[in-house]
Amino acid sequence: MDELSLVCAQEQVPADVLGRCERDWCCLMLHGPIPFQSTGILLRILQPLAAAGIGIFAISTFDTDYVLVKEASREAAIAALVDDGHRVVDRN
Repeated sequence: MDELSLVCAQEQVPADVLGRCERDWCCLMLHGPIPFQSTGILLRILQPLAAAGIGIFAISTFDTDYVLVKEASREAAIAALVDDGHRVVDRN
């Protein structure tokens, strides 16, 4: 294995790795569970974000997919998804 990524709340990042972490992400959770045989689900979410020039970090678990966007892009990401016909429920 060449690398390992750990994802956690930024407040939990140990002080000795502060220079090697990405901060200020917000998490968009896709409503699931999404069956493994389903295809194109994540693509359908990522296309409007890519068209809006919004970078992402995607995480998939057994039951749910998550798309992380930088906090500065949060409102633009939500607008892009809504404009594409997605329903966004804000659960701050």
